[in-house]
Amino acid sequence: MHGKKDGAHIVWDWNGTLFHDNDAIIGATNAAFAELGLKPITMEQYRALYCVPVPKFYERLMGRLPTDAEWEVMDATFHRYYTRHRVRCGLTEGAVELLAEWGSAGRSQSILSMYGHEELVPLVRGFGIETHFVRVDGRTGPSGGSKAEHMVRHLGALEGVSPGRTVVIGDAADDAVAASHVGARAVLYTGGSHGRASLEAVGVPVVDTLEEAVVEAERIVAAA
Repeated sequence: MHGKKDGAHIVWDWNGTLFHDNDAIIGATNAAFAELGLKPITMEQYRALYCVPVPKFYERLMGRLPTDAEWEVMDATFHRYYTRHRVRCGLTEGAVELLAEWGSAGRSQSILSMYGHEELVPLVRGFGIETHFVRVDGRTGPSGGSKAEHMVRHLGALEGVSPGRTVVIGDAADDAVAASHVGARAVLYTGGSHGRASLEAVGVPVVDTLEEAVVEAERIVAAA
């Protein structure tokens, strides 16, 4: 790893990337489906079909877009269930060590999540990792949309961070879209919301561990 002068920065995704919450996610999704009388799905089905905006994901499963009223019910149910069950989830294996190593090399990192900001910040703090990040941003405003505009604001608030030396590490195709939107690069991790096949279709590096993701981020920055 190089020192501070290389200006490398990682923007980490939270859900499904640093935070291994697959069980809470699939449980909350099925709780939301049950509100409309839909059959539960497996994690494999979820990973094959998930996309944003989230109503489009529901359309893939329902055969139609949910109505505004249905979306409100499903969204509220999802978040209520998720909040209750996330307490059983922990950080992804190796995450703490990787964050410490990247920071100890004098490089910066931040979190940008589509999880609500007021819920995200105390959750990150509760794991004792907040000091590794120069900024922690969760979603403000309605849920279910893309991360792209949030990424514009996030990078704009970071001093001395160049998009050209920034790598976004996440578990969803939308993370790569958001990175491209601001001129950054992306590495996608297969341990969260998407299966490998759907991630590889995006055209950015795809890895199976966070350790591989950081190695790939280093390679990208070194070549920039």
